[in-house]
Amino acid sequence: MRLTVAQALVRFLSAQYTERDGVRHRTVAGMWGIFGHGNVAGVGQALLEAGPDAMPFHQGRNEQAMVHAAVGFARMNHRLSTMACTTSIGPGATNLVTGAALATVNRVPVLLLPGDVFATRPADPVLQQLEVPWAYDVSVNDTLRPVSRYFDRIWRPEMLPASLLQAMRVLTDPVDTGAVTLALPQDVQTEAYDWPPELFRERVWTVRRPVPDAAALSEAAALLRGARRPLIVAGGGVRHSEAGPALAELAASTGIPVVETQAGKGSLRWDHPQALGGVGHTGTAPADAAARAADVVLGVGTRWTDFTTASGTLFRFDARFVNLNTASFDAHKMTGLALLGDARAGIEALAAELTGHQAPAAVFGQEEWRARTDAVFGAEGDGPPSQGEVIGALDAVLEDRDVLINAAGSLPGDLHKLWRARDPEQYHVEYGYSCMGYEIPAAIGVKLAAPDREVFALVGDGTYLMLPTEVVTAVQEGIPINLVIVQNHGYASIGGLSEQVGAESFATAYRFRAPDGSFAGPPLPVDLAANAASLGLEVFTARSAKELRTALTAARDSPRATATYVETDPSRPTPSAEAWWDVPVAEVSTRPAARSARGAYEAARPRSGRPRI
Repeated sequence: MRLTVAQALVRFLSAQYTERDGVRHRTVAGMWGIFGHGNVAGVGQALLEAGPDAMPFHQGRNEQAMVHAAVGFARMNHRLSTMACTTSIGPGATNLVTGAALATVNRVPVLLLPGDVFATRPADPVLQQLEVPWAYDVSVNDTLRPVSRYFDRIWRPEMLPASLLQAMRVLTDPVDTGAVTLALPQDVQTEAYDWPPELFRERVWTVRRPVPDAAALSEAAALLRGARRPLIVAGGGVRHSEAGPALAELAASTGIPVVETQAGKGSLRWDHPQALGGVGHTGTAPADAAARAADVVLGVGTRWTDFTTASGTLFRFDARFVNLNTASFDAHKMTGLALLGDARAGIEALAAELTGHQAPAAVFGQEEWRARTDAVFGAEGDGPPSQGEVIGALDAVLEDRDVLINAAGSLPGDLHKLWRARDPEQYHVEYGYSCMGYEIPAAIGVKLAAPDREVFALVGDGTYLMLPTEVVTAVQEGIPINLVIVQNHGYASIGGLSEQVGAESFATAYRFRAPDGSFAGPPLPVDLAANAASLGLEVFTARSAKELRTALTAARDSPRATATYVETDPSRPTPSAEAWWDVPVAEVSTRPAARSARGAYEAARPRSGRPRI
């Protein structure tokens, strides 16, 4: 079959399927793209020729945002289906780097198809070519190598089949997945070749559920049976594996309490008897109390990041860890017993080993924490709401199957502590990379994956100003996402941290310069509500918690893409779990604030922490 390289690529992708538990998904369900000279005659022409049935296409406005949309789509599909992103060579390609890093850090599959320099070098240098005198096979696309789980450059048509099969292997592998980059020289994209029909046959990539080794399971069960204060930490692997119901059963039958990482939040309904909420630096007081007391900890699908472990200080030094994970790298962290296997299959197997076991009863202040959360959610003053009251308004308005998206600033911490997840897919916070600008395009990806759910993207003013471009895409394609724009006049989260570490909130507020040159003048007269309306959104505004609930209800009921704008009062923080997060402070300084902060840091810093391997 004689096709160009780009035509063969699109035809191959349209015939790939992923299957788990007998349910089949399109592996690459669509493609995002922005066209330039590096891909318009190749991939662009191939998409036009193939048509939307073979490969649905979505027009992006920013290449980074396209990757975020693909990640949101893939996460909503439990990593069983994703999207591809095509760009021209040059700035379009390098704009992919941030999104690729986010995908790989979070272990979420996405396929990147940037154009590349001419393989045949008819003219040298060509437009947007990076000249590297010592290596003429280097292009700007090599910036994608360290943030991709698989990278190849297709210098010749003959290279394509083997590279495509490797790309699919990585995209469908729960352990090795992340960003996959196939760099496509612009002349090679348009080159014709006689392809074997076998390349285009339908392929099904089965995602299996490996069960942990029987001996390891027996050892893990013995540790849990002998524990005085056992604890389960649910990570993102629980949600990717759709293991929530199995975890709920295990917790109910054994009485072992469950705490959740950012990626794992929603593994249990918030009101499950064993659910203690988020754990770590941004966790709840009950969850962190349970972590401090635990003598045996079962981690399921978690990477044990610094926020989860409170920079290695949260758990007892003598605590024993059992790590159920598909990835050996993660299963061997915390010097733990490795249970290599799928989260759901491993939980079910462990539950069978623990039949009849009941953990010692323990109370960690759950009712008191729920009362504190009720107090935050129930406040209804006349002035600007606190951030906790914004979350409370969303909690009151959103229904069980609605999805809430966030990624950066102080909102992820407050959501981790306060949000009451009622559905495994409701809490969608990207905190592996915590990338400002993720929320709006991710909301589009989530809505494409789950059109029957209402999707709310919670964004601060800093995030909105950084990457609002895909608002236009949502309006163009009639994708009714809902933004909640929180105006606090700057980078409020990092501003608070700056104060804490003695940096005096330097350059964190969105304000005019004062006479002394500092950013301490009046707030900038930026009207984000008007900006959102100018991009085509239906806009609602709120000046209090009560008005916010009314506005959110109207947004939820609207058939259009919306934005709800609210200015908040940052002087009223949410309850603290008081867990440590290690942010070093300047050891020497001429400024009193920094010297004071260093003293507080030295006094508060734990003298020993649990080593992580």
